[in-house]
Amino acid sequence: MDNIKLLKSINKDKDSFYNELNKVIIGQKEIVEHIFIAILCKGHILLEGVPGLGKTLIIKTISDIMDLKFSRIQFTPDLMPSDITGSEIITKDSEIDDRAFKFIKGPIFSNIILADEINRTPPKTQAALLEAMQEGKVTVGGQTYDIGSPVFVMATQNPIEQEGTYPLPEAQLDRFMFNVVIDYPPYEDEINIVKNNTSMASHTLSKIIDSKNLLEYQKLVLNIPVSDNLIEYAVKLVHNTRPNHESSPDITKKYINWGAGPRASTYLILAAKAKAVLSNKPTPDIDDIISVVKPVLRHRIIPNFNAEAEGIKRDDILDELLESI
Repeated sequence: MDNIKLLKSINKDKDSFYNELNKVIIGQKEIVEHIFIAILCKGHILLEGVPGLGKTLIIKTISDIMDLKFSRIQFTPDLMPSDITGSEIITKDSEIDDRAFKFIKGPIFSNIILADEINRTPPKTQAALLEAMQEGKVTVGGQTYDIGSPVFVMATQNPIEQEGTYPLPEAQLDRFMFNVVIDYPPYEDEINIVKNNTSMASHTLSKIIDSKNLLEYQKLVLNIPVSDNLIEYAVKLVHNTRPNHESSPDITKKYINWGAGPRASTYLILAAKAKAVLSNKPTPDIDDIISVVKPVLRHRIIPNFNAEAEGIKRDDILDELLESI
């Protein structure tokens, strides 16, 4: 299939994808778009918000309308790494009367993995996701096993100020392409949510995208051309988040303790490409990059004590950074 046909196909599937989601999910259009962009870029998503805002429902509904294998891992304080990756058990071969180890696959062996409340489990268990997210593999007992393709980790987390949460290490946060923050719904949307949740109505969801089509769409995103000046803009923006960089603006030196790495620049360009594809544009522009700056960068900058003392949020810093370029 050539690129023009693929472009038409992906936008047709996008519309169907949104229509199916709207049967269950009220509002949250920007959040759904960011998740769809991450899927097209082979990226992982971290959804953050207080309990009860529908983070898990959004991911579960997305899995229902994609023809991919889905598994859910509920992260709890007593969850062990083997509960995620799987473990070896001793089995007996009755024919030769001998014992051997057999690997039993864990829930990580899926296409879409919902890591629910990921920051309610200790760092040792959180780290069990790292290799799977980066390499699409897990290593158990010295043996490496392929998970398969595609693989998406869609994690939810509660605000770290809440009881019983463990902040994710920076190394693990960097594996997530997007950090999407879900806020309380508008008044009208909340009325519709209550109506939906207090009625007998049920919705049958259709499968929209299978693994074959998805892999073709991902290749299309990679093939979208990008101008050099756009790449320079993305790299300059990321450089400006680093307080030790000589050209960094005053806002960075005053409020940021640690900036974003090269992976952030790559994700900005990839996300801008996917955004252009979904807008039926042949190539991305600066507006496409600006639209994904916050979900790409908000979990990759670490505010310092000055920012915390003055109540300066990460999104506030990013707004000023955008104005500085």
